Amino acid sequence: MEPYLDTSALAKWYLNEPFSGEFEAFIQEQSSAAISRLTVVEFRCLLARRRRAGEITKTIELRVFAAFEQDIRAGFLQVYPVADEHLIAALELIARLGRFPLHTLDAMHLAIAQGTHVRRLATADRTMAGAGHAIGLEVVRLY
Repeated sequence: MEPYLDTSALAKWYLNEPFSGEFEAFIQEQSSAAISRLTVVEFRCLLARRRRAGEITKTIELRVFAAFEQDIRAGFLQVYPVADEHLIAALELIARLGRFPLHTLDAMHLAIAQGTHVRRLATADRTMAGAGHAIGLEVVRLY
């Protein structure tokens, strides 16, 4: 089954970051990968934030997002919708996983991953990795 890609991991595929090589090796072994509509919005925001910070140019921002959209159109990235049930599940995860300081979007990603019945999570976020492991996911750590 395909892995669920957290936005922090996904960025390593499109931008040159620490552990980009490890992510590339991992992703090349996959026939497809799961993301959510939340990931699409969050990735677009990540690119805009990096442009505003002067880390990438507007041209790179647009080129990277176009490549990302092409991977979605090609079917490699399977985009799952965000549903009200995912928000309810995120609330439950925050309560159940109190020892992990989950951010809102991380809890939502975990709830969506659970809702899509994936078994693996790729992330570059230590808190998300710990929480993912705690809910029974095999975690690919990219940090």
